[in-house]
Amino acid sequence: MDEGARQDARQGRRAIDLYLNIILLVFVAATGIAAVWLRNLLASAMVLGIYSLLMAGLWVVLDAVDVAFTEAAVGAGVTTVLMLLAIALTGREEKRVRTRPWLPLAVSLGAAGLLVYATLGMPDFGAADAPAQTHVAPYYLERGEAETGVPNVVTAVLASYRGFDTLGEVTVIFTAGMGVLVLLGSATRRRRKAPTSAKEDSA
Repeated sequence: MDEGARQDARQGRRAIDLYLNIILLVFVAATGIAAVWLRNLLASAMVLGIYSLLMAGLWVVLDAVDVAFTEAAVGAGVTTVLMLLAIALTGREEKRVRTRPWLPLAVSLGAAGLLVYATLGMPDFGAADAPAQTHVAPYYLERGEAETGVPNVVTAVLASYRGFDTLGEVTVIFTAGMGVLVLLGSATRRRRKAPTSAKEDSA
């Protein structure tokens, strides 16, 4: 295969990746808006699970398969289960707000506008000369496998160079799970005491 054919193949792959990114981002935005607008908390939790799966697909397109695994396991798996357990204690329906929260809405829109404006000064997507690519990324790419013994650079960064960060994330998830178990245990004890109190009152 000559150099021209290789360049055409690369451009074709880039075009496919671009279209996949656009499609996934549209669905991500749609599921995010749907999760906010839904009044049924159970449906909202399911939509957030779909959101995490779409984000995992986006990471796969960006060649970050290890991050996609983490997103699917934590976002679509553990987080969804924790939300479902919380909904089991609080109920499925969200209470309707009688007043119009115009101030929080204005603050949110203003913050969103500032974030969008800030992105205008960012380097082009995937630019090799971006500051994020020229700081420590070359060091990881050149010496990551030799120093960690892991052939995948993403895994080397998450498990070795940023190992304490990953450990902190796991600790947060473990703490959240323990908190849910404590809440479920207290709710179960209250339910068991309720019939006993009713019998004592009737007696």
